[in-house]
Amino acid sequence: MSPRILNIAAACLLDNAGRLLLVRKRGTRMFMLPGGKREAAESALQTLARELDEELNLQLPEAAFTPLGRFNEAAANEADARVEADIFRAALSHPVAPAAELEELRWLHPDDPRGDDLAPLLRLHVLPMIWPKG
Repeated sequence: MSPRILNIAAACLLDNAGRLLLVRKRGTRMFMLPGGKREAAESALQTLARELDEELNLQLPEAAFTPLGRFNEAAANEADARVEADIFRAALSHPVAPAAELEELRWLHPDDPRGDDLAPLLRLHVLPMIWPKG
C-alpha cells in the first residue's frame, strides 16, 4: 500500500539575526516550518497566507515570499504519510506568538546543533539548502 500524500505549503521565516522560525504543534514532538495542508483549489501561496494567519496571526503580502522549491519527504507527525511541500522564504521583521494548534515556537540559528526533534523535510532538505555547510 502506498503512503498517503499530504500537499502542504510552508515558509522559512528568518528574523533580522538570521534565525529560522520553527513551530511545534500541540501533542507532537517534531519541530517544523510554519505552514500547513492545502485545501481544494488553493494555491501554495493562498495556503501559506491562510496558515500563517491562523497559526501566527501573521499577514504578509504574496510579494514577500520567494519560492525555494518543491520537496517530497516522510511526514513528521503522521504515520504512513509523505508530504509534497512547496517551500517559500520570507523575512520576519516583528515578533510572533503561537496560535491555533501551535504549542511552541523555536528560533534556530545556523550554528545551532540539529537535534532529532526536527521534521525530516526540514532536516534533510530545507536546512542544507538555506544554510549549506562550507
